[in-house]
Amino acid sequence: MSTSVGSDIFAFLAILLVGLLVLLLLRRFLPLRSTPAYVLVPIFLALFLPVSIILLLPIDLASSLRTDDEATRGVWLPETLILLAWRITYWLTFALTWFILPLLGEYIDSGYRTPKDRILYSLRSNGRYQLIVLGCAFGGLVYVFLQNGFKGTSVKALVMALAYCWGLIFAIYLMGHGLVAVPRRLYRNANISKRLRRIQSQAQVVDEKLKGSMNALEEFESQLTQLRQRKNGISRDHQEWIEELSDSSSLPESRLISTTSNAAIPAIITDRYLAELSRKLNRARHKRLRFIDTWDRLVQHAVDTQAILDASASKRLDFGKPSPSSVLERVRVLTPYTRYILHCHIFPSLYIFLAAILAVASIAIIWSELVKYIAPKLSIIRFTVVSQSNSDDGKVHFPGQIMASCWMSYMCIAALASFGDVKVWGNRALVKRNTYGESATWYAGQVAKLTVPLAYNFLTFLPPETHRETTFYKFLGQLINLTPLGKGFDLFFPILVLFPVCATLFNIYGRVKGVFRFNLIEDDDDGAGENSACREGRALIEREVIGQSRLRINDRDAGPSSQTPYRDNALPTTTRKTPSSSTQQQQQQQQQQQSSTQSRLAAATAAAESEDENFFQGFAHRVRNTIDTMERPEWFTEGKRPKWMGGAGSGAAESGRAEAGRGLGRWFGGRPEDGRVRL
Repeated sequence: MSTSVGSDIFAFLAILLVGLLVLLLLRRFLPLRSTPAYVLVPIFLALFLPVSIILLLPIDLASSLRTDDEATRGVWLPETLILLAWRITYWLTFALTWFILPLLGEYIDSGYRTPKDRILYSLRSNGRYQLIVLGCAFGGLVYVFLQNGFKGTSVKALVMALAYCWGLIFAIYLMGHGLVAVPRRLYRNANISKRLRRIQSQAQVVDEKLKGSMNALEEFESQLTQLRQRKNGISRDHQEWIEELSDSSSLPESRLISTTSNAAIPAIITDRYLAELSRKLNRARHKRLRFIDTWDRLVQHAVDTQAILDASASKRLDFGKPSPSSVLERVRVLTPYTRYILHCHIFPSLYIFLAAILAVASIAIIWSELVKYIAPKLSIIRFTVVSQSNSDDGKVHFPGQIMASCWMSYMCIAALASFGDVKVWGNRALVKRNTYGESATWYAGQVAKLTVPLAYNFLTFLPPETHRETTFYKFLGQLINLTPLGKGFDLFFPILVLFPVCATLFNIYGRVKGVFRFNLIEDDDDGAGENSACREGRALIEREVIGQSRLRINDRDAGPSSQTPYRDNALPTTTRKTPSSSTQQQQQQQQQQQSSTQSRLAAATAAAESEDENFFQGFAHRVRNTIDTMERPEWFTEGKRPKWMGGAGSGAAESGRAEAGRGLGRWFGGRPEDGRVRL
């Protein structure tokens, strides 16, 4: 009698490896030490269980129809253990997807202070969604009862079938887009000059989103500052709540005081109002961090790509410092010449080779979807997974298990790679080490929701005598095919993969955007032409590089104590303490450093803008500079100018500053809002 000791050891080591990879993935997007365990554990399980299916399904294929030949048997486990693994994996994934993670996401995003209020808010928010789902399920339950009678298995079949159909709709759509987008993206990245132009064309959009996120954050935090200054109508508990929100502020008080909020503050502060403000603040802070990270990575990629292009003349490539996005650049083994060979010749050839391999794999998956019921013997996936020997009768050996894992991995990667392109997720995004908790739970739930339908869809590529003998089919497939509606959905719906494939392949999304001004997919356009977006993006990146280089020179001359991050790039966890005088002095020093940083950046920006000036523009700027910086009489600075000079006769200093762009100043473009000086 054969034993599965070797297979048990292999499966155990493989599970440990999967768990380690999931932990590394979590470490990339979440701070593991500061993330609470009630958030980290469900997210870990929501990622670990779907990834383990990529190992569990090939083991199930070899265990159901195992041979007596130990050399070709593959990795197999006892049937009872396989069934137990499927039950734990499926039902725990189902609970995480439909109940635990949605409740946890709303709990994190509630904005309330106490756990009780957070739980009640989460239950109310998810209650509406769950009622809609139960309403749809009730109609399906009536259909199942009429088809199969009142049985306990009918309810179980309905739950599994609805979850499978709902997940398969998104899985097929996302996978169809990814099957085209992933190989095409690799192929386009092989051309270095076009890659640089695509990066430059994206700079303007990212910069506008970054400025918008910073303005929104200043608006909310200035509203919070007004609440701190208010003394009436606020209870003691609310004052403590406001102070807790203020302690996590990431902007200097000088900027918050100068910013006026347009939002009306109610006369009486309630828990609901503070919770809404806290929720908006958290979203705005993480949105700002998201676009700061996106902008920094875009600038770094643009600088590295430009260095690769410039190295074609000297045959030597030196990035100046290790690139944070490349592990190879951190190793100082590479010389400038070998680095040039690697980035200019090896990597482009590797991109083209991988693009060709993945393109063939995409064609094979699409072809197998189309012919799996019409002509199953023509399926390419079936040919690579199932043994073709007449004596084996549809059995899966160890090479077939490896191919099955590879096919499933690519299908999941193609679906998950489309998350960054689809424009229906709102403000959710993955940020390195600073992902918002609600976004992390949502992404983990989508990964868990898509993997099981893709796994069963892959199982249908195999011949009926193979996949119907698996434990997975007996556990899930029989209940999906319990009704004629489930059989028809599983038969015809995967053919709809042609719609996202053709839409991505022929750029239908771009044409729809041009007609209706609505962008559903962020299509990776070629961007080979020299256009205005590319030129403006190049100017923004050059201005950023000039500002960073000047900051590094000034900080190096002034010492390490004056180093300040660009764009006030501070994490939202920075705290402030107000009581002690030493802490206030430190805050004043930090504000002075930040103001000096902004002035240096303004000077760098002005220098970059003045490079393209002609004689008349330069003369106008100098005259305007003279008028703006001239010494004004006391009655002029206090805002008491006569009406014939553009003043209101009396007013506050704020109205005087608002009128500074009128009068003589308007002849030369008005006074700049940020006080920059043209030299």
